[in-house]
Amino acid sequence: MQPEERQKRWRLILGGGEADGIGCSLDGMEQGIDNCLAAVYGDGENVGGRRGGLGASAPNVTRWLGDIRQYFPSSVVRVIQQDAIERLGLRQLLLEPEVLEAVEADIHLVATLISLKNVIPAKTKDTARQVVNKVVEELLRRLHQPMQQAVKGALNRAVRNNRPRLQEIDWNRTIRANIKNYLPEYNTIVPDKLIGYGRKRSALKEVVLCIDQSGSMAPSVVYSSIFAAVMASIPALSTKMVVFDTSIVDLTEELHDDPVDLLFGLQLGGGTDINRALGYCQGLISRPDDTVFILISDLYEGGNANEMLKRTAQLVASGVQMIALLALSDEGAPFYDHDMAAKYATLGVPTFACTPDQFPELMANALMKQDLGQWAAKQGIVVQQGVC
Repeated sequence: MQPEERQKRWRLILGGGEADGIGCSLDGMEQGIDNCLAAVYGDGENVGGRRGGLGASAPNVTRWLGDIRQYFPSSVVRVIQQDAIERLGLRQLLLEPEVLEAVEADIHLVATLISLKNVIPAKTKDTARQVVNKVVEELLRRLHQPMQQAVKGALNRAVRNNRPRLQEIDWNRTIRANIKNYLPEYNTIVPDKLIGYGRKRSALKEVVLCIDQSGSMAPSVVYSSIFAAVMASIPALSTKMVVFDTSIVDLTEELHDDPVDLLFGLQLGGGTDINRALGYCQGLISRPDDTVFILISDLYEGGNANEMLKRTAQLVASGVQMIALLALSDEGAPFYDHDMAAKYATLGVPTFACTPDQFPELMANALMKQDLGQWAAKQGIVVQQGVC
């Protein structure tokens, strides 16, 4: 360990100010870590001049919980959370249903409650589920119809043909296209152009959502789960959902269950092994040319980065339409591996952040195999450029 790094670690332990005897300054991320620790372990002026405390407001609590998930592995996060509950009186937030009911529920609070599911007392769990359910219902009202309309419209356009079999004819569009051929004397239309759908199959397209559930990806995980549940309800899509940190959980079978149950089945936090997750998902793909593969991750790889890039190249070469979403949230993508994102773009993988309201149209364009770079540019989305 370099002397400078050792000094910074001592600085984080001692807490700064005149009491630490080091005088070492911290940069952006290290200052963020120090602020997270000071909120819990600071003790007024008794610990290096730190002033601890998160305040009483739920937004402060949820923001702080998001920060510690960003800076520390899940095992450490659990310890810090429990210390915060004990030292700062946050137990009230978890123990008193009345307090939780009064909180302004949003996507960040949902992520917080899911991350704390293992320490929420039994008497508060019902209230926590009600809070999560309220947010889920609101998201479904906002996102369900646009998602279904966009996807179904894209599938219909993708498979329409002009030489359909009898059972494949789209009668409404055929009649409109041939209304000029109406014969009054026979009270009928003589069609010279038939419009129909492609041969019916159990699933026209396959969609694989591979979702990084580590650190600051929590809002993206919640939104992704909602969209996955909506897409799973569309018979023409075969939707699979895989979440990962250093381990992998296939939640495909749970997509038809209650979305709240699906969310409480998540385990937010932990490390990141994208390469391993890609390897698992490769085994799920049976029709590469008809598959849209969406990796939702900040691309900070804790596993084998070179192997990850090789697997990505293999997926693209096989015909899979792959997309890398750096975030699926309202906040954009403040933290992601810019170098890895550039390498993904070089491999031909569109790489950018996306808001939930833009996601239905993104999926529609992906299913129709449109140029997603052009689509994103029209949306005002900053698209990651490749490296030369």
